[in-house]
Parts: sequence; structure tokens; C-alpha cells
Amino acid sequence: MERHGISVEIKNIPVLDPEFTPILRFNQAFLKTASKPVSIAVERADGQMATTHTYIHGTPEMAEADRYYIDRLVKTELWMKGGFRIYVNDKDVCDYLKSVYRKGGAREFDWDYFANVFEHPFEIIYTDQVPESMDIAKPMGGHLEGCRIGFDAGGSDRKVSAVIDGETVFSEEVVWFPKITADPDYHYDGIVSALKSAAAHMPRVDAVGVSSAGVFINNRTMAASLFLSVPKELYDAKVKDIYIRAIRDTFGDIPYAVYNDGDVSALAGTMSLNDTNVLGIAMGTSEAVGYVNEEGCITGWLNELAFVPVDANPEAMEDEWSGDIGCGVKYFCQDGVIKLAPRAGIELDESLSPAEKLKVVQKLMEEGDRRAAQVYESIGVYLGHTLAYYYEKYGFRYVLLLGRVMSGKGGDLLLETCQKVLNDEYPEAAAGFQLTLPDEKFRRVGQSMAAASLPG
Repeated sequence: MERHGISVEIKNIPVLDPEFTPILRFNQAFLKTASKPVSIAVERADGQMATTHTYIHGTPEMAEADRYYIDRLVKTELWMKGGFRIYVNDKDVCDYLKSVYRKGGAREFDWDYFANVFEHPFEIIYTDQVPESMDIAKPMGGHLEGCRIGFDAGGSDRKVSAVIDGETVFSEEVVWFPKITADPDYHYDGIVSALKSAAAHMPRVDAVGVSSAGVFINNRTMAASLFLSVPKELYDAKVKDIYIRAIRDTFGDIPYAVYNDGDVSALAGTMSLNDTNVLGIAMGTSEAVGYVNEEGCITGWLNELAFVPVDANPEAMEDEWSGDIGCGVKYFCQDGVIKLAPRAGIELDESLSPAEKLKVVQKLMEEGDRRAAQVYESIGVYLGHTLAYYYEKYGFRYVLLLGRVMSGKGGDLLLETCQKVLNDEYPEAAAGFQLTLPDEKFRRVGQSMAAASLPG
């Protein structure tokens, strides 16, 4: 098939989405004929850099393909690593990026989002000398000595564990409603209540670790769906330091750490596998991702792969939040199932919630319905192509697949199809990493226990 003037060859095509065009296959085809060097660096907190040396065509007839390739590349680096400043050594590329990363531009959402997350205006700078990559990974987790609390803040419930020398002596799960509550004191009181509940089961508290959905920089909550309803002025005043305040107000000056729940899931994976270099992908309400590197460190990268492009089809489904198309959030969570079900001939009652719609398809799958099987097979093809792309970016040794989309017979078929695509189309990637599902040891470790191990 042809995309933006580039001919893309694909062997494995999703039966319910024949126009799906894996971004990796597009990139590979694009680079075969590109010869003009371009370097781009994305700067994030503490002067860290993510630098890419690549090529474009640099000719008028290939301008559309060049712009598309650069747009998707920069988008990927921003949501994988995070950043507020882009350096580029090509004037035309720089001018193009400035035209889209601005108010009213095609990437206004990203421009505004990263400016708020990093509390710095989003900038694009032309320079002859692009800075080289620099990462500062932090060795976090695996510390089980002493009396520790692990707190896991979810959108529908909060979990807390009291852990003494690696043994969970108490755990509690409480239903709460953070996403629809505008008063940040509700969230603060819920966090403190959980911390005190765990503390009551230990002689003292030596450290507290927090796992929460969102973007965290230096333990501060820079963006998080849990606080979706909190007004901006209250968010800045009471939410950005909410976990820090709750811990200090309750226990004083003790070690603590606050990390994205995806990273903590990956950390729990390393603890259960007794190995490192793990990418964790939870396919549930969204695509939540975390990564622990070869050294067993949490990198500080965003890993928000839900907003990383995976499909070069110009008619791909739009994400309502960012306004972009072809990103992981519409492929690797319950939205992906809901998108494909009608194409398979499964009518879903629009009065149902997304989670309830997923259950309808899961029930059909358990009953052996061929239409439901096509849904999971198609997602398995998506995943096979996309994991090869992620592997190129991360170089992981394990992929831990989690979340409600992976449950039951559907998850088994999805995994089987994904492995077939990898073996058939990306044999080097297939040989480089192992797909794995949570085992009993992982379930025993749990998210909140892994969180308890975060502070050193």
C-alpha cells in the first residue's frame, strides 16, 4: 500500500482493519530512499536529552513524506521520553515543527501539555550542533528492609500495603471516586487515611512508596487523570505536591518516592522474573506502560505510549483527548476492542460503559464466537507489529502484558497471534525478547508491595 508517497509492504494484516499500516514498516520504507542527514534532540528535566540522528529526502516532491516522518518521530520521542525543548539542525524541519507545535497548530495539544508538565514554555530551536543523548536513570525499587508502606492510587479504588522486611503484613482496598471529585482535600484525606491504616499494623514507618497514574517529576504530580475534575488554580496549589504533603504531614521527614503506576508494574515484573530490562504494558481503560532498564533502574521517561503513533493510515481513528490519529490508545485497550467489534458484526449497546462493552465481547469469546475471535486476532496483529517498533526504541528483554483486555480466551488468542506476527515478520525482534504474562509470584508481589520497595 502507499502512504504519503511511500510504498509500504506488509505481510500480516488485521482482518478487521485492512488499511492498518504499521509505523515501523512505514519508517523502514521511508528510510530506504532518504539520504539527507537530520538530527533532532528532545530536552527534558535536568538537562537530559533524547537525540535521534536520521535522514529525510529534502526534495520538493517528497516534502509530504518528510513532514509526516518528522512529525511522527518527534511525537514518539516526546511521549516516550518527555520534553519541553526541541533542537534541530535543519532549517526547513525546524520551521515545519514551529508551524505545528504552537497555538492553533496541528500539535497544539502536545505543545500545551508538555509546557504545563515541565512548567516551561515549549521551544523549538535551530542549531548547527544538536546536543547528544544524556540519560540519568535512577536505581529505584527492590528495597524491602524495614517497615514500609506501599500505596497504589487507582481511578476506582486505592490500595495500600504494610510490608515488614519483604513480607506483607496488611493490605487494604478501598473504593473511591477521585476522577469526578473537584475538591483536592477529598484526595488528600483519602491518601492520608490509607497511610494511617497501614501504619497501624507496624511498629514504625521507615519509608513510603507511591504508585499512581500520571506524570511525576521529582515526586511532584505534573499531570494525572485522578485529579481530572480539580480546577487548575487548586491543582497548582494542592495537587502537585499532594503525595509529598500527605507523607510528610503524617510521618515527618522519612524517605519516599512517587512513580507512575506503569513503571511500578514493570518493577513488580522485574521482582517476579528476578531479572531486568522489562517493558510492562497494561491494556485496560488505556494503554499504561512502564519500563525498567538493563541496570534495574526506572528511567524517568514518560513511557506514555498510549499517545505514540502506531498506525500510518491517514484514516486511522482519532483519539478524543489529543485530537491525533493512529496512536496506541485506540489499539491496545478496551477502546481497541470497542472499535473493532462492530466491524466483526457485533452490535454493542451504546448505553453500556466501555468496560461493559468489553465484557460483552469477552463473553462471546468464551462462548466460541468467531466474530469475537476476529477482534482479538486483529489486536494481536496490531501488537505484533507495534512490539517490533517498541523493541527498536527500548531494546527490552521481556514484555509483561497485563490488563483486562488480556484476560480469558481472548487474551490467549491475542498473545498467540502477536507471537506469530513477530516470528513471521520480525524474526530478529522475536529472538530478542520474551512475551510473558503475570504469574502467581507477580500477583503476590502486587503493585502496592512493589511501590513499598521504591525508596532507597
